[in-house]
Amino acid sequence: MGDIRYMYNVYRVVTPLRVFLVVLFGVLVLFQTMSLPGQFAHMAKEDPEMAYLRWPATAVTVFWLLCVQVVIVATWKLLSLVKSDRIFTEGALVWVDAVVWAVAAGWVTLVGVFLYVGFKATDPGLPLLLFLAVVGVSVVGLLMVVMRALLRQATTLRTDMEAVI
Repeated sequence: MGDIRYMYNVYRVVTPLRVFLVVLFGVLVLFQTMSLPGQFAHMAKEDPEMAYLRWPATAVTVFWLLCVQVVIVATWKLLSLVKSDRIFTEGALVWVDAVVWAVAAGWVTLVGVFLYVGFKATDPGLPLLLFLAVVGVSVVGLLMVVMRALLRQATTLRTDMEAVI
């Protein structure tokens, strides 16, 4: 009886989560194509001394959003596996790996930006904000590594249980 209730609750959450993932993905595409390039072009006009950062800043922020989009797609695929009761298979690990690699790529880029800004900054505000982001992304990345290990262990246990049955 507990399994039925659990699966019912999972199914109830999957659809709204997918709706929000689609909305989030669409908003990120809008930011990548319109908002961020326009914002950095405006900043370059307003402060010509910093105009040389327009394209690097655009590229880095678009890349970060791309990393988030990879996480969204992988989450969608994992939700499909949950819904079909195949989450404890080797196929799920591929999508969790995609999340881990996307977070790692974003983290490496974030550390580079943090170091660049940290050495150039005259005010501690932005470096502290970037440091907070580095710590936050580090926590997310390490949590994903732990979750991957738990998924691997659960997959192994389920495979062993199915072999016994």
